Amino acid sequence: MHAPNRSPLAAVTRTPARSPLLALAVALGAVLLTLLGAAPAQAAGYRYWSFWQGDGTRWVYATEGPATARPEDGSVQGFRFSVSEDSADSARPRRAPDFTAVCGTTPAKPGEKRIALVIDPGTRTDAPAGEKPPKARTACARVPSAATAADALATAAKPLRYNGQALLCAISGYPAAGCGEQVSSTSGAAEPRAEDEPGKGPSLGAIAGGAAVAALAGAALWQSRRRRR
Repeated sequence: MHAPNRSPLAAVTRTPARSPLLALAVALGAVLLTLLGAAPAQAAGYRYWSFWQGDGTRWVYATEGPATARPEDGSVQGFRFSVSEDSADSARPRRAPDFTAVCGTTPAKPGEKRIALVIDPGTRTDAPAGEKPPKARTACARVPSAATAADALATAAKPLRYNGQALLCAISGYPAAGCGEQVSSTSGAAEPRAEDEPGKGPSLGAIAGGAAVAALAGAALWQSRRRRR
């Protein structure tokens, strides 16, 4: 003889209700384990010289390369070496695009134009292994009216290095090797992390969360034992 079918609702009504406090402790514990078990992401990026153009007081990522861009007299062109995933998160030159500060003492001449250059080799974190970035600098390039941004850069920051696809690989010889190579966030000559940064064991938040979960679990157990008395 078959046992009578029992509806899920009947089974639920026969199960003792779980304490809300215990349920909260279980939920917090699951979240905490998920956070602690998650491995830190290592975003891939590219190490390269990005090209920027001054727009008043801010930098705008250039929509074309320096070999084809033909800036006008009084413009500011910026170059920044860094590791980034794409143009959206690329690091800007750390000096503001101020033409007067760079070329203010250079007089204009017929048939020529003045281009302010801001060259920022970036930080040690972005430098290739074994290399140290030179100091950031500026230069005022006076070039023919039809000159490109690459022409202006060549007058003030030789030697330049390009690859077979005309990608700018090095300015003033930096870096000595490589060109737009893909790297992980942990490669290169990264600076040492501080003790309280990720990667050095559980964070203060994780420890506090663990303590909270333990306290809630203890309270739930005490409440459950009290009800059974």
